[in-house]
Amino acid sequence: MAELSSRQSDLADVIKRHTTADGVWETAIPSLFFIRSFHITEPVYRVYKPSLCIIAQGLKEVLLAQERYQYGPDDYLLASMDLPVMGQVIKASSDVPYLSIKLEFSQSEILEVINDSEIQIPPKENAKRALFVGQIESSILDAVHRLTRLLDHPKDIPYLAPIYKKEILYRLMQGQYGAALAQIAMEGSSTYRIREGIEQIIKHWDKPLRIGELAEIANMSVSSFHRHFKEVTAMSPIQFQKQLRLQGARRILLSELTDAADVAYRVGYESASQFSREYARMFGYPPRTDIKRLTEKYDQRINV
Repeated sequence: MAELSSRQSDLADVIKRHTTADGVWETAIPSLFFIRSFHITEPVYRVYKPSLCIIAQGLKEVLLAQERYQYGPDDYLLASMDLPVMGQVIKASSDVPYLSIKLEFSQSEILEVINDSEIQIPPKENAKRALFVGQIESSILDAVHRLTRLLDHPKDIPYLAPIYKKEILYRLMQGQYGAALAQIAMEGSSTYRIREGIEQIIKHWDKPLRIGELAEIANMSVSSFHRHFKEVTAMSPIQFQKQLRLQGARRILLSELTDAADVAYRVGYESASQFSREYARMFGYPPRTDIKRLTEKYDQRINV
């Protein structure tokens, strides 16, 4: 435990040195991000890409459909597919800010580790949930720390960063959820086929959903596709698309001077009233009230 605590302290120091304010910071290492917050945040809705998230200080809660995942410095969160989630920092202060890292990865990078290593991957399994929280292990934290320290030696990044990232994925696949992670790269597995369906929904989230076509892409029956999709994402394909549409609508409303009815049709709704109801159900307020509230909060923070 003392060794883990020391590594977490070292990781926190690296994050502090390379961030200067609240927010998500893109680093010089491809696909590595630092997150810093001096306060408990508003719920943030976004699509998680396949990624590893580790907290050095603070606590965070992530909501996938109706499932809550809370994690802190003793844990890691792993998303193996693109998933619409809500995330909220629930422990942070000016004295002890929330500090974390996010490392995104691809299916091809997972496959490369499988092919280049001698890790024994179980036979193709039924689809499993694509988001999980596990207890952090010293081997994973050591590899992450080696990767982040490259920011202090920029000339080493092009050569060493891919090696350290590969080590991190190798360590993850040796851990508690290694088999589930490996399934996304195993062609023919239920998880692999559901991933192809998810990619189609994300690519065409504002278009009508045709379950039969998605099932055909996944080479499954409609009933089997529904069952495996919900096992992976904790929601049905329609619920998945709805979250993408509502997230997209919120982004548009925050960035453009337009009304809710226009946005409703742009993101694929046929009824503006249905859009407003579902928007309020997801975000807690109807569109106009929500955007006004968020804008005022942002202005207050800027003027502090």
